[in-house]
Amino acid sequence: MAKKNPVSADAAKIKGETPAKVSPLPAGADLPTSYAGTQGNGGETHQTTTDEAMTLTTQQGIPVADGQNSLKAGPRGPTLLEDFILREKIFHFDHERIPERVVHARGYGAHGVFELTDSLADLTQADVLGTVGQQTEAFVRFSTVAGNKGSSDLARDVRGFSVKLYTNQGNWDIVGNNIPVFFIQDAIKFPDLAHAVKQEPDRGFPQAQSAHDNFWDFATLTPEAWHMIMWQMSDRTLPRSFRTMQGFGVHSFRLVNAEGQSTFVKFHWTPRQGLQSVLWNEAVKINGADPDFHRRDLWAAIESGDFPIWDLGVQLFDQATADGLPFDHLDSTKLIPEEDVPLRTIGTLTLNRNVDNFFANTEQVAFCTQNVPPGIDFSDDPLLHGRNFSYLDTQLKRLGSPNFTHLPINAPRSPVRNFQQDGHMAMRNPKGRANYEPNSWGADGGPRENQEIGFKSFPAEVQGTKQRIRSETFADHYSQARQFFISQLPIEQKHLSDALVFELSKVERIDIRARAVSHLLNIDNGLAATVADGLGMALPDPAKAAMPTMDLLPSPKLSILVNGPDSFKGRKMGIFLTDGSDAAMFTALTAALEDEGAMWEVVAPKIGGVTLDDGTVVAAKHKIDGGPSVLFDAVAVLPSAEGVLLLAKDAASKDFISDAFGHCKFIGVGENAKPLFDEARIPPELDAGFVPLAKVKDARTLIVACRDLRFWPREMNVDLDAGSVRKS
Repeated sequence: MAKKNPVSADAAKIKGETPAKVSPLPAGADLPTSYAGTQGNGGETHQTTTDEAMTLTTQQGIPVADGQNSLKAGPRGPTLLEDFILREKIFHFDHERIPERVVHARGYGAHGVFELTDSLADLTQADVLGTVGQQTEAFVRFSTVAGNKGSSDLARDVRGFSVKLYTNQGNWDIVGNNIPVFFIQDAIKFPDLAHAVKQEPDRGFPQAQSAHDNFWDFATLTPEAWHMIMWQMSDRTLPRSFRTMQGFGVHSFRLVNAEGQSTFVKFHWTPRQGLQSVLWNEAVKINGADPDFHRRDLWAAIESGDFPIWDLGVQLFDQATADGLPFDHLDSTKLIPEEDVPLRTIGTLTLNRNVDNFFANTEQVAFCTQNVPPGIDFSDDPLLHGRNFSYLDTQLKRLGSPNFTHLPINAPRSPVRNFQQDGHMAMRNPKGRANYEPNSWGADGGPRENQEIGFKSFPAEVQGTKQRIRSETFADHYSQARQFFISQLPIEQKHLSDALVFELSKVERIDIRARAVSHLLNIDNGLAATVADGLGMALPDPAKAAMPTMDLLPSPKLSILVNGPDSFKGRKMGIFLTDGSDAAMFTALTAALEDEGAMWEVVAPKIGGVTLDDGTVVAAKHKIDGGPSVLFDAVAVLPSAEGVLLLAKDAASKDFISDAFGHCKFIGVGENAKPLFDEARIPPELDAGFVPLAKVKDARTLIVACRDLRFWPREMNVDLDAGSVRKS
């Protein structure tokens, strides 16, 4: 007897239908014109019935029985190459855009080096993980997912975090994100996900955002997505910098040693700079002030010698541990809490060189999840299997030739020897008579297989009925979503609920909003009530769940604020000056910032700069209306008595102060700043996030305060939604 597909059944129940009658259109809706009338090829037509017109087919017109699951050998088995429906769907999706990437189009990259600090030679044949102290050339590309190439950096979006290591055994691509889970469990759904979140096809907007009907329609009909929805609506998708976000390989992989023994592994990149995000209101204004904010930040840090560093950590576990987990590690919508399987730090990644040509490097770099050296192998994660097919096909379309590996940014640093030849833009070809193997030409016959050092797949046992099915071990959609929410600090929970209210307020269909809240009831009642109240709607019934939500323990590692930095190093302060500003205080403040390893930039009425009270001329980095406070992690306001009277009349100057206040930033207050604060309507009773700068020693006090990055208690007094902070 065929097993029920819990995912398809869930989606059907949410729509009020039985699983056997899931329809691609809501009840009573008119047929799209592309379905109506006659269908056919070669001039022949066939009059379709309504039932036929509603049936999903392949490009060849073959009816599809199950478009939710790829073909596998057993419920948890590997995806089968014969799945022509999966291959055609992803093949077509990969070729939708030229030459811009379909997803991850807006990216930025840098060169670097990976150094191994802890050997895994006992667990893997991979040379890059074998010798402590060994350094390996690297290239890293960060990106947004949904936006086009010309979109802004600070969209609320998942960030790509892809690392190419040019190892002695060939290229190893760890193609990941800044979030450890994903929206879907099976690669056959990826085109639907990307289509839903990108611009709506009839109108070509919205750009680089998920706050629209199509995305939330898809999400509310896809219960498996709701763990990722929690991450997407959190501050994780508004990183302060590429330098302050984590990276994850997402899937389980295998390490295979010389004896052929396998250990499962998950890869984590953790920034030495600490985690940090921005507020939504701040992100919107940053995009207006500097749409290249993340690009500029990474470029400036590397150019100044403040090289970003990440630690590579691995979660290592065997089959027995995997079998004992309350979820399936092959399910990409799940993570393994670090409390259950701790991270083992094995190396560091340092970005130390900017690209010298953006197109040649960042645009032409081609990542493929299938690129692994001997000693690294794949698990049976169905999403990973689909990616292994998709990425190579995508690079062929984007770069126009199977010879994309000849481009310098993609070329292995290890020798390349094979019999592949010709093709568009071939830059190297084998020499000699033999262009095939096996051959009998001896030493002149070219390369041969090598059983000793060649890549060998782990001989995992595979047995099962060939069928389109989702494993029942993938059916728990809400437990880890709840775990993520209760692992956040109250202020982070507030931001998450604010994001859900904002996104769903942009959804026009009330039934889609109701479906979203029905999922939240399976995650946290308080969160659901807060969002429903923010939308001005009554609570619906909970969504039907394939499995009940478990109460998992909180995981502190999932909070940004718990894992923030312990210094102001690498951050930037904006110093607001006028003619006649206090030279001694300015000198003390800049010295304290430089001692901390922080950056500073001057904002002044004119770009030519100011003359301080001792006659020193200081150049400005920003004119007032071109250097808003959103560009800085903290600000110091040091006007002269005469200068502040001019600032108090200026709208941009008042915005500078009011935004810094509203975004909960630490503010250094010069002795003459009060008239400007009054005009900006800052409450007369200043909170502890304001640090008086009356004496030279106060400069150091400000820097110490800034190590907390934000004065979060202020948000409770400045936000209409402050009441949304509630205990679960």
